[in-house]
Amino acid sequence: MENTALITNDGIIFGLLAAILGLIFYTQSSSNSFWQKFYKWVPALLLCYFIPSLLNTFGIVDGANTAIYPLVMDYLLPACLVLLTLSLDLKAIFRLGPKLLILFLTGTVGIVIGGPIALLLVSVIFPEMLGGAGPDAVWRGMTTIAGSWIGGGANQAAMKEVYEVGGEIFSAMVTVDIIVANLWMAVLLYMAANHKAIDKRIGADTSAIEAIKERMEHYEAEHRRESKLPDLMFIVAVAFGVTGLAHWGADVIAPFISDNVPALKDFSLDKKFFWLIVIATTVGVALSFTRVRQLEGVGASKYGSMFVYILVATIGLHMDVTAIVDVPKYFLIGAIWMIIHASLMLIVARLLKAPVFYMAIGSQANVGGAASAPVVASAFHPSLAPVGVLLAVFGYALGTYMAYICGQILRVIAAG
Repeated sequence: MENTALITNDGIIFGLLAAILGLIFYTQSSSNSFWQKFYKWVPALLLCYFIPSLLNTFGIVDGANTAIYPLVMDYLLPACLVLLTLSLDLKAIFRLGPKLLILFLTGTVGIVIGGPIALLLVSVIFPEMLGGAGPDAVWRGMTTIAGSWIGGGANQAAMKEVYEVGGEIFSAMVTVDIIVANLWMAVLLYMAANHKAIDKRIGADTSAIEAIKERMEHYEAEHRRESKLPDLMFIVAVAFGVTGLAHWGADVIAPFISDNVPALKDFSLDKKFFWLIVIATTVGVALSFTRVRQLEGVGASKYGSMFVYILVATIGLHMDVTAIVDVPKYFLIGAIWMIIHASLMLIVARLLKAPVFYMAIGSQANVGGAASAPVVASAFHPSLAPVGVLLAVFGYALGTYMAYICGQILRVIAAG
């Protein structure tokens, strides 16, 4: 497809993203009263996500036709996961307790039942949404959103094949998936920036989360020293050395499973991206038990956080709100679907008096997967990024099965 955007050079686009991030952080750290009041209400992380989306929305950049996104996902994402897990306290994460898992599963259930309910509600206004046995039937297209929102791209592709989804409805549903999921991510980033006030209002017990933060900060303070060039090179070596190892492992394991254990395809275990994330995270966790952990004293997690902000800006580059105009009826389904998912999450979180973090990660691990769950988690604190990865991997395993169940319910409803 021809790229008709104003700027098509990836070098210029990346420079624009860097300039935008620099400007946001410059104004955020300004002592000017206007900026202090502005950032009191508008989180910097949300701006890092929203402003790049304007470049895509107004045709300055075509986010779908830039090589920056795959490059960032393939190299910076695993590298940042390594750096953010170096100072991991695995015991502390396990102390987060069952509420986190309950909210994750609540999010899954919300997506499974939300789709059919949304289809029923919208069919009251647009009866033509029901019925249709052909490949472009609305219910078939919705199964791909269910796959994406419970697991990820691999699960979405699986649903496309399982339910024989036509190309036209699939394209429309991909647009809905991207817009609605990104809008919800923006809401979660806003909640992350204001989580203390929200947690206080609902009386949530945040002691386990605070314990992780304090242990990490204590470790950093205890081992903090002035960073020198060798330290920075060690950080680069560890981050991208492990990323290289993860790529090698993914290149070996994924094809082996695809050729020899096809039954595991249902768990997305034949996808290289899955193994890239799993290996990078696993090695990062393993290194947290070694002397490499001491790199936190020279700011390893800060470099990981820097990569996260680049990730956020790059994800924002894929957002085009004006695409809603092309698929208004389908967008209505997606919006109602997400509202049902979000409402269920908020109700259960309130009943459990669970922290906002649990709700946000339980939701994003479903809807966003391994690419964005650690981004949202690190918006609360860098040390919490691995929690997002662990839940997202669980989502990959559940995705195909739960989306299949959702698809069967949608089939029954569409048949009337």
